[in-house]
Amino acid sequence: MASGLSPKLPLTVSDVFGPYNLNTTFDELAKQNLKMLVLTNPGERIMNPRFGVGIRKFLFEFNGAETYNRISSAIQQQTSIYLPYIRIDNIDYGVPENNPELFPHDLRVSITFTIIPLQQRATVEIQLDN
Repeated sequence: MASGLSPKLPLTVSDVFGPYNLNTTFDELAKQNLKMLVLTNPGERIMNPRFGVGIRKFLFEFNGAETYNRISSAIQQQTSIYLPYIRIDNIDYGVPENNPELFPHDLRVSITFTIIPLQQRATVEIQLDN
């Protein structure tokens, strides 16, 4: 049976790995961990009420530099606490390419980061809409 590092989320049945698909590289694992940190609302994780950026709470706020700075600050702070093996290199915000009229009600975040022990760069894209 093949082995992996962690279950791949969302959980799906796998014929290769047994009951669930698995993350097989540290790149995949780091991307999944960062995405879960950004999407989790504070108070949502059992036994750790401070965990999470809660990016969805920003979805209906003014879509501008002040909001982006608050999101970036939250991502940097949470990453330094819960994912110290990741260094955030850049955070970009954008308009959905396929539907620009959703701009005030849609948020796309692209986070470029380095996995410090491996000195490997990666990017995770997060698309939120109402």
